[in-house]
Amino acid sequence: MPHDHHGHHHPDPSVIEGDRRVGAAIAVNLVLTLAQIVAGVVSGSLALIADAIHNLSDALSLVVAFFARRIARRPADEAMTFGYGRAEVVAALINYTTLIVIALYLAAQGVERLFNPVEITGWIVVTVAGLALVIDTVTAMLIFRLSKDSMNMRAAFLHNLADAMGSVAVIVAGTLILLYDWRLIDPIVTLFIAAYILWHAAREIRPVINVLMLGAPEDTDLSALIAAMEDCDGVGTVHHVHLWRMQEHETALEAHVVLCDGADPDAVRHDLKSLLRARFDLSHSVLELETPAAACHETRIIGH
Repeated sequence: MPHDHHGHHHPDPSVIEGDRRVGAAIAVNLVLTLAQIVAGVVSGSLALIADAIHNLSDALSLVVAFFARRIARRPADEAMTFGYGRAEVVAALINYTTLIVIALYLAAQGVERLFNPVEITGWIVVTVAGLALVIDTVTAMLIFRLSKDSMNMRAAFLHNLADAMGSVAVIVAGTLILLYDWRLIDPIVTLFIAAYILWHAAREIRPVINVLMLGAPEDTDLSALIAAMEDCDGVGTVHHVHLWRMQEHETALEAHVVLCDGADPDAVRHDLKSLLRARFDLSHSVLELETPAAACHETRIIGH
């Protein structure tokens, strides 16, 4: 498999710095979560506790992301012949699934509090949510650069961004409680936070599932890829095509290629691999070359 795995053995300084940023983000989120839970219990604010639980999920997601980053750098071995790159994809699935469960719990609690509102100390809510907004913003800045190239870290970044938005909503609720003693705003804000988490998680979990289900990359036109392969000199037809992501940034292709009579197998293989690499960014391809006489009887184009 022609891939360079030197980075797995000797992480460059940017990778080490990335780990440090994630570690710092974990620390500040755990401190914030503890402060929010204490303040939420003292003030009686469900919205503040809801934001704290969401923030705790972000801290835990960062812990999962941190270890997934380290596992993903391990080279392929006898147990994992494709390597450990999908550890980050699995981590993203865990994080989003947890978010969905938490959002459903918060929604149930919000509905219950709508019918049974309690006294809330508004100034505590506003003060702690303001602190949360600052820390959430700092955390998002710490991992923003990492989120550009990693599905796993992108999930963590978007979680913290959602937390910042949730803190803004809690500040608004606390202010309205201080000004107008409108206690129903607290469960209403809780429901909005839960709805946003559900929408966000449902949208982001789809590409994660696509990778784990060996789905074809959404940005690759498979019909155009097959047509391009069949246009190569010496190629008759292409069938039994499989296109999938081995991990987030590594796409693989497997296909049977029926040669034209008299075609040079080595030349055809070279031309096809060059085409796949240059036009479709496919550095890993497995091509089974067949003569017309020895071609498969069932020539299903996609799949087996």
